[in-house]
Amino acid sequence: MTTARHGDVDAPLPTAAVPIGPPRRRSRTRVAREVLRRPASAVSIGFVLLLVVLALAGRWIAPHDPDAQDLGNRFAGPSWTHWFGTDDFGRDVASRIINAAAVTISAPAISVGLAVLIGLPLGLWAAVRGGWVDALAGRLADTVLALPALVGALAIVAVLGPGLVTTMIAVGIIFAPGLFRVVRGAALAVTEETFIRAAAAVGSSRRRTLWVHVLPNIAAPLLVQTTILMGVALLVEASLSFLGLGVQPPDASWGSMLKAAYANQFDAPWSVVPPGVAMVVTVLAFNTIGDAIRDAVGLRRRT
Repeated sequence: MTTARHGDVDAPLPTAAVPIGPPRRRSRTRVAREVLRRPASAVSIGFVLLLVVLALAGRWIAPHDPDAQDLGNRFAGPSWTHWFGTDDFGRDVASRIINAAAVTISAPAISVGLAVLIGLPLGLWAAVRGGWVDALAGRLADTVLALPALVGALAIVAVLGPGLVTTMIAVGIIFAPGLFRVVRGAALAVTEETFIRAAAAVGSSRRRTLWVHVLPNIAAPLLVQTTILMGVALLVEASLSFLGLGVQPPDASWGSMLKAAYANQFDAPWSVVPPGVAMVVTVLAFNTIGDAIRDAVGLRRRT
């Protein structure tokens, strides 16, 4: 509290209230509140959480065994018994859609997680270290980015072999250079701030500067890029499963279900709708969450 003299009376001057709590925590809470306040992003988060529940408990939630065949009931239409009909082996489509939620969550998690493990430390180190480290990492990223993503993934799968894990490892390697570019650009902007120079002046090590000062300040663009890549990874996984290089039979995947629906489009033209709609809605949910985080971060910076 400060005072000012007005004539012979000392009158207190109003002072701004000092906010309580860590600034970073308050900013993260504000961004999360802004994201949840929007109906579209709140519904998208709820849908993704529903997918997580289905991925964990799909076997118990599904109305039928997703692998049980009924060859006498092939290409049955939607009914109370089979909500989305049956496929070319008489398997319940709704149960396979639910069972494939595990692939829908795990496949993007594997690929984007690997991309973060590769791109995040390399991007941070290149931005802070600079010099030949930055130049070498940048040229390697440019080389991988010059390759078409699907062609590069096919080449890696050809070496590692088909399967969900190997396919997502290939996708993660393809995603890593783009994530490296995002992290490096955001980190370069942060390293020019005064508090980074102040941390170096008081003797903060380079590692501490990276993880304590730089990383929290690039979390927002990193999170936005991660959510967008989740949707892209789902599309790539579906494309590779459609080509027979992803999830292998009899396991269920929305991409392999689309392949079977395409092969039997004249016998069951409706069978393409359930996996197609599920995939579109999931990708839209990931993109909506990413857009909401980006807008919330931009609003926080303007205010």
